Amino acid sequence: MRRRRSVEVFSLSFLDCICCGFGAIILLLVLTEIGRPVVLEKSRKNLDGQARALVAKLHTIRGETDELTRELEGSRATLEHDRQKLARLSGDLSAIQGQYASSTQDASVSNRVEKELVAAYQKLSAEMQRVLQRRAKRPATEAIGGIPVDSEYIIFVVDTSDSMTDNHWAANLDLIDEILGFYPHVVGLQIMNDQGAYMFGDTRGKWLTDSLEQRAEIRKRARHWAAFSQSNPVPGMEEAIRTYWAADKRISLFVLGDEFTGKSIQAGLDGISALNKPGPDGRRVVRINAIGFPEGTGMSPDTNIRFAALMRLVCAQNNGTFWGLKN
Repeated sequence: MRRRRSVEVFSLSFLDCICCGFGAIILLLVLTEIGRPVVLEKSRKNLDGQARALVAKLHTIRGETDELTRELEGSRATLEHDRQKLARLSGDLSAIQGQYASSTQDASVSNRVEKELVAAYQKLSAEMQRVLQRRAKRPATEAIGGIPVDSEYIIFVVDTSDSMTDNHWAANLDLIDEILGFYPHVVGLQIMNDQGAYMFGDTRGKWLTDSLEQRAEIRKRARHWAAFSQSNPVPGMEEAIRTYWAADKRISLFVLGDEFTGKSIQAGLDGISALNKPGPDGRRVVRINAIGFPEGTGMSPDTNIRFAALMRLVCAQNNGTFWGLKN
């Protein structure tokens, strides 16, 4: 029987194999590490570019952050302004609510006052009906101081001669005011002198609208009115009747003067009668009233007497009243 040789594991051959294996591994490692510097350089460059891009983005983000911060501050300021405005509006609303509550109370008071006024008006209307019924029983020629005051239109014919302006003008103005006082309101007014010259020159054929201002203007102009006069009221009366006669109007003519220098009283009466025709009721449309002033200093009594005689007859024929004044 053959004896086997004993085998040594860590022999020279084994060590040679091991060394060759390690050498191969080292060679592989060396060969592998040859390309790594290029890769690392490229990686470094890429990282630098990324870092620069990130820095740029950081600056952009910081800029956007600053802008957003400014917008935020502006929004905060706007919000504060809106809060203050809201506070003011709230105060205004409170004030308006207070005013509304007050106006509601005032409206309640106004409603009560209105009801009282309506009741008073109804009572007044009833009283007016009673007054109208009483007046209906009075004669149509009811007058104040003898002058009928049922007219809606008033015309003044005023003597503007020296005898009037020197002796009677203040009294004449007072009488015009007193006559207007008989008529608190009329539809129309007009004023001219004895020759038919209008105080308001551009109003011929028109009516002056009655008002406190218009009456005041008449008084103002009358103080310095110095129109040419021949102390003959007939031309003025004829102008007034010819221009303003209307069958559907109630017109009163007031003549104020102190002289008649015309040739004929009868001719004056005839001319006026021809113009002042009767209306549908058979009465002459224009009612003529007159006020005669007394004889002035240095004035002939003849013309003063003739004025009184003329105007007495004119007033009698035209449903009016003549007043003769004393000194």
